[in-house]
Amino acid sequence: MTDFVSVYMTAASPDEAEIIARALVEERLAACVNIIPNARSVYRWQGQIETATEALLIAKSRASVFPRLEEKVKSLSSYTCPCIVAWPISGGHPPYLEWLAGAIAKK
Repeated sequence: MTDFVSVYMTAASPDEAEIIARALVEERLAACVNIIPNARSVYRWQGQIETATEALLIAKSRASVFPRLEEKVKSLSSYTCPCIVAWPISGGHPPYLEWLAGAIAKK
């Protein structure tokens, strides 16, 4: 078992995603953030079916810093209710996990 998590997030635009990603890496809340632009989302919001083009972000982080990561994303997101969900990383390539350990704050 590891303390590592993958954090899935959405942003309103690639530019917003870049701002969020850079802040997370600069503050050592994530070791790396992948940005996938032009994702088409269909969702229910305030009783209506909506569609939007968004940027997806996938950050590699630690469960122990997730509360700080979540607060940082909320402060930078233009969304009222940003998507920020974490999935545990139960294992991985040992050299990669060692790199993660050195790149992310412990708390």
